[in-house]
Amino acid sequence: MQPLDRDPDTADVPDVNRLAPPRPGTARPGDPGAPGGPAASVVDVPADPDAPGWGRPPITADQRRYDVLLAAALLVGGILSLALGRTAGMYDDPAEGWVAVLCVLAVTAPLAVRRRQPAVVAVVVAAAFVLVGELRVPETLFANIALFMALYTVGAWDRNRARALWVRAGIVVAMFVWLLVAMFQAVTDPEGIEGFSNAGAFSPLVAYLLIQLLTNILYFAGAWWFGDHAWNAARERARTEHRGRLLVGERRRVEEQAVAIERLRLARELHDAVAHHVSMMGVQAAAARTVQASDPQQAALALEQVEDSAREAVDELHGLLSTLRESGTETHAASAVGSLSVERLPELVQQAADTGLTARFQVIGEPVRVPPLTSLNLYRICQEALTNVRKHAGTGAQVDVRLRYDADAVELEVADDGTGARRVLRRGTSGGLGLVGMRERVAADGGTLETGARGRGGYLVRARVPLGPRTGGAR
Repeated sequence: MQPLDRDPDTADVPDVNRLAPPRPGTARPGDPGAPGGPAASVVDVPADPDAPGWGRPPITADQRRYDVLLAAALLVGGILSLALGRTAGMYDDPAEGWVAVLCVLAVTAPLAVRRRQPAVVAVVVAAAFVLVGELRVPETLFANIALFMALYTVGAWDRNRARALWVRAGIVVAMFVWLLVAMFQAVTDPEGIEGFSNAGAFSPLVAYLLIQLLTNILYFAGAWWFGDHAWNAARERARTEHRGRLLVGERRRVEEQAVAIERLRLARELHDAVAHHVSMMGVQAAAARTVQASDPQQAALALEQVEDSAREAVDELHGLLSTLRESGTETHAASAVGSLSVERLPELVQQAADTGLTARFQVIGEPVRVPPLTSLNLYRICQEALTNVRKHAGTGAQVDVRLRYDADAVELEVADDGTGARRVLRRGTSGGLGLVGMRERVAADGGTLETGARGRGGYLVRARVPLGPRTGGAR
């Protein structure tokens, strides 16, 4: 590398070549993938990268060791370059040996803490760099590398971005002022720089100095850009990791919600199965006790129905509990409860008639295929409604069950006249779990539910479920 001036008369002019960029291909610490770079920074819970005041994670012990080794390597290289420069005669009147070594130490040693105190290190290295030039220390290569890395580190690691901006701007302005002063002295010196003529408006000397100016512009622009790029890349990586954690948390919440929904579904199934069958068993047991003395054969028949109801209840409970161990799909969910569907509504109505209700079933419209879970929900709604009729209206009540197929929906209606042996006027206030389960089932299918007392007596339950896209909700 050629010094700017080797003439003792013009030796005070700084060597602008000392501001040349470092060799291409040199790995820069802090770059992605470089040892001790941002990719090695790992923290458990970093701050939100989009929040004000975000900073890169604290450096690790490995990164500290890397910085120390890097500073030591630059120091050794700087001393070797110093010896070669003195041998080559870079200056006719160079600095004393011990002064030169101290200057090389001052420009390289601060890099050992460059990521912990980037702004302070940059200011110290810049001041030492100027000292190297002013004292005519014959070493330029490693001093340039050290200054480049110090400026880069400020942009890549300083958490205070305003400070990073002003520190770098101050250093760059100071360096260019120093450079322009040296260039002015070289241009106005009658003897000029050895080997370059300063005659003419655009002399070889002016061309040479313009090349040096362009070189330094690229040098400082590169240090500035690479530093900001490393900061932005680290922030983008942190943003990606942060979003990944948010997605993991959201997935966990969705899984927990799915578990809660499945538990509610099983709770509804258990409630409907137990309430229906136990209600029927109670009615049949009461009938058997009543006719036990007068009609033993009828009592035996009632007890047989109690046995059948108990067996069916056990089968349904077994199917429900098996879903706790197996994956839940629509097909499995339907088969897990004994393939209950609207096709079995006639059996359900007949069971209600066998317990003393005057029950009638009617299908209106052309039957179409109903999705398995929707069919199961309609079956359970009818089952719960008939259980409520037995509970609140009592035996002897008349109940009509209608399954209506429309062009885009299926509707189930269960209506009683409320004239049974037991009459409860305010049916909706007793317990309420059955009605809640009905609403949840209809809402899950995107349908509507109407419940309430009829004007001419009795109670009405009407569930309407669309057969197209699921929209709406229970009301």
